[in-house]
This record gives sequence, structure tokens and C-alpha cells, in this order.
Amino acid sequence: MTATKAWLPPLRALSLQRAGVVYALALLVAGLQTYSLIVGRAPYLTADNVANVLEQTSLVAIMAVFMTIVLITGNFDLSVGATAALSGAVALKVLDSLGAPLAFLVAVLVGLAIGLLNGVLVQFVGVNAFIVTLGTLTAGRGALLLLTDGRTVTADSDAFVTLESGDYQLPIALGYVSAAALVGGAVFLCLRRTARGDVARLGGPVIPLAISGAALLGVAVYAPRLLRLPTSVWIMIALTAIVGSILRFTVVGRRVYATGGNVEAARLAGINVARYRVAAFMLNGAAAAVVGVLYAGKLGAINPQALQGIELTILAAAILGGTSLLGGLGSVAKSVIGALILFVLANGFNILNLGANWQGLVQGVVIVAAATIYTAAGRKRRKVAGPAVSETPPVKPPNQIAS
Repeated sequence: MTATKAWLPPLRALSLQRAGVVYALALLVAGLQTYSLIVGRAPYLTADNVANVLEQTSLVAIMAVFMTIVLITGNFDLSVGATAALSGAVALKVLDSLGAPLAFLVAVLVGLAIGLLNGVLVQFVGVNAFIVTLGTLTAGRGALLLLTDGRTVTADSDAFVTLESGDYQLPIALGYVSAAALVGGAVFLCLRRTARGDVARLGGPVIPLAISGAALLGVAVYAPRLLRLPTSVWIMIALTAIVGSILRFTVVGRRVYATGGNVEAARLAGINVARYRVAAFMLNGAAAAVVGVLYAGKLGAINPQALQGIELTILAAAILGGTSLLGGLGSVAKSVIGALILFVLANGFNILNLGANWQGLVQGVVIVAAATIYTAAGRKRRKVAGPAVSETPPVKPPNQIAS
């Protein structure tokens, strides 16, 4: 094998098939920036507008991260919007009497309970996930209506408002250090795997680490305003990094992918499939509860219609990110980028006055087009390379991956 051919596998991480959602976001932003300059409006890519888009995206993106886990395991959850709204309302109801920490804990417990109910009914009773989560969505909305008595719920304490509305400034020095750590990690992995002759595996972690480090360095140098962001954005970034790393680099992550990729093979490998699927539902419920609290803090109130329909936006973000509805394939980072595409579209329509009535149509076309492209690309890849090709981490033998 020539040196050029040896480096082809890692470069596939930059292919249209694997990084298409990143290119789509870049083209969309470039198009909006160009249009704004042509028509003589203020540049689209200002630091304030980028920060605004990130804040608008954050709550959906947080839930998209954990919805991706559920989808990877081969299920999906329609109840997240109702879970978030109900958890937020419960937190506001008990905030004045219990205080912020306990109210937050109660909200998370509500989310965990709903997730556990979904998981048990789907995995142990055998009811279809669509039916179960549609039922808990309806029941959750009904419980919210009973809890609020059809009125807006508020609290005297502004603890949640302070939590959500507060900004955190990442010190520029820490930004430089973090950028250097990301690039250094990419270089270390590159040298280590090259020395081992494992060039084919360079594309997965090395290229994203290097790009992330370069992007952070660019922000620290040219747009330090973006180092000061709302709490919800930092939570989104932290959860994306943590969950993405767990899925990509740990045994737990490999088991999650195996659970959705091939159930029988996962069981034969000693993986407790039921445990991972139920845990995915519970994590999704807990994340929805956290979002419910952040939403309550953002508005200072919860009404019976809060977050209605958000579950479809979350699923759309995951689909745009290339997560398979059949399980076994997905990336939390790409799901977050999918959410960014949806909100950049909405923000662009508003900023450039392109007509709000067209937003739903354009977003729907984008989602259908993305799903079609991913499906066609997946069929082509299987046809050319056979069933052994996979973007997910491999399942280890039973003696290395026992439950």
C-alpha cells in the first residue's frame, strides 16, 4: 500500500457523506452572510448574532443530544416536550417552599420517572415505542393542565431566572489553553496511531479534535465576545463533549451502539440490552427535566402550552445530523449541528426579513432532503462495501464486553 492510499481512510472523515451536515451549516451561514452584504444589511456573522443563535439553539440541542442516544439504541421518544414542561411546572410549584436545589432535584426525579415508565413499557412489556411515548406525551400534557389549572405558573423566587439568564465568561487565557490542549491531543493521537501503523483510525478522533481546537483558537483571537455565553449554551457544549466522548471512546458507548445496531449480536456479546435501552429513556427524561427548568428560568413562568411541538424539532435535528431511526448509527455532535441548521434558518429568515410564512416549508424540505440523502448514501455504501462497513465503534468479544 502506498503512502497516499494509507492516508485515504482517515480523510474519509471529511467526506461529504460523513461531514455533510457540517458543510451544510457552513454553506447556509455563508449564504446568509453573502445575502446580507448584497442587500446592504448588517453582516449576519456578528458576534452578538452568533451568540443569539447559540442561545436559541441550546435547549433543543441539549435534548437532541440525549434523543440521539435513544435513537441509537433503536427507540425514540415523543414525550420529551411534555416531560420538560411538566418538570418545569413542578419545579416552579415547589421552588418557594423547597428552595432552588431541591426544586431542581424534584424536577429531575419527575423526568427520570417518566423515562423509566417509557423504558419499562417498551422494553419489558413490549409495547411499541411510538404508542408508549405518544401516550405519555398526552398524559404529561394532561397532568400539566391539571397542575396549572389551565393558568400560567410562576414563583416568587427568581433563582431559576438567575440560573438561566446568567452569562459565564470563559477567560481568554483558558480559551488559549483549551485550544492548545485540543490540538495537542490531536497531534498526540496522530503520532501514536501512526507509530502503531493504525493510520486507518486517525479520521475519527483526530480531525474533529484538531478542527475544534483551531475553531476555539480563532474565537479567542478574533471574536473573544463569544467566550461570554449564557449558562444554557455552556451546558449544551459541556454535555455534547461529555456524551460524545463517552459514546466514542468508552466500552459503554460501544455497548450503546451495539444495542441498536444488532440486538441479537449484542446479547450474544453479553450486553444487557434491556438495561441500556431503559437507561437511555431515563437519561432522556432527566435531560428534558433540566431543559424544563431552564425554560422556566428563561421566561420566569410555565403555561399549559409550554414547549408544545418541540419533540418534532428535536427529532428533526437528530435526523439532520444523520442519526438513523433504525438504531445503531448517530453522533451527538452532528445532532447539535442539525439543531443549529434549523435555528440558523429561522434566525436568517427573521434577520433578513425573508418572510416568516416560508420558514416551515423550507425547514420541512431541508429535513426531507437530508433524510433522503442519508438513506441513499447508506444504501450505496452497503452496496459497495458490504455489511461490514460501519461508522460505529466495533463490538468487542464477550470476554471484553461483559455486562
